[in-house]
Amino acid sequence: MQCVFDARQTAHDPQTFLVAGRLRPSPEQPRRAEVLLNGAREAGLEVVAPADYGRGPLAAVHTSEYLAFLETIHARWSALPDANAEVVPNIHPDRRAASYPTSPVGQAGWHLQDTACPVGASTWHAAYWSAQTALTGAELVLEGERSAYALSRPPGHHALADAAGGFCFLANASIAAQRLRDAGRRVAILDVDVHHGNGTQAIFYDRGDVLTVSIHCDPSVYYPFFWGHAQERGIGQGEGANFNLPLARGTSDDGFLEALGAALARIRSFGTDALVIALGLDAYEGDPLAGLGVTTPGFARIGEAIGRFGLPTLLVQEGGYLSEELGQNLTSFLGGFANGQAEAGRVHV
Repeated sequence: MQCVFDARQTAHDPQTFLVAGRLRPSPEQPRRAEVLLNGAREAGLEVVAPADYGRGPLAAVHTSEYLAFLETIHARWSALPDANAEVVPNIHPDRRAASYPTSPVGQAGWHLQDTACPVGASTWHAAYWSAQTALTGAELVLEGERSAYALSRPPGHHALADAAGGFCFLANASIAAQRLRDAGRRVAILDVDVHHGNGTQAIFYDRGDVLTVSIHCDPSVYYPFFWGHAQERGIGQGEGANFNLPLARGTSDDGFLEALGAALARIRSFGTDALVIALGLDAYEGDPLAGLGVTTPGFARIGEAIGRFGLPTLLVQEGGYLSEELGQNLTSFLGGFANGQAEAGRVHV
């Protein structure tokens, strides 16, 4: 298996994170990429650079208005008198049917869902290469690789078609899934991040051609709060093509694996022939954003169960924040995944 990574992703360096009304340092730090890269190497992965597939695949998922905002907002914001170094919203529309503003301040409120995704001078370029990393992983799978790992940073599963949120700017897993779908694959996205992938869900919610499945901490008590509940099944042609498996806060390995079994059964029923994993490692018991209680050996069990499923699989990095075990957790997952693929008789390392 190859690890796709581009160092330009580390240029995004968010400084602030508002928690319970207090400004704190953002946990989505550039060092995450370094730690995860070491974890991938420890698992024996070869590191390759992404290709540049341009903006077309991004615009297949995101609105052109939003992409233009991401690319230009920092310069326009910086021209305001006494502007903060980072773009952080201070007002939001009360409904999405409201009028679209021309002011950078108003547009920040429109396109940034929360205060966890400040935009700096390098945010657009880092997010762009994060998306290209996921696209390159998708192309590797389309070219016949059984699996690939896209070390995408910043993450993407909270990004909507027209808005950033929760540290996420471009919907990397969704962009990759759309590329696989365009190539004729029947795609399922399985999100194992501790947070519900509300952006992924929203992008495909009225579509029946891509299955979205998420295992996550119960959103009634955990971010993103408003989405990720079990009754959310999709609408219109997408009804039944969205499957949420919320878990009680603190759920550990066995509970997570039980939910994973239900997730994989639904993926099999969909007739999936290409699988995208939104690979959050923040379900770890020692993660700074503590929500679930998965252990380091537990990640190996999760990876093995997914690998045993035997599908061509793209792993796209989502959350997982700095702790002593972050790199070990990735190594554990990747090792288990490789073992599972070997057991299925379809390994390609």
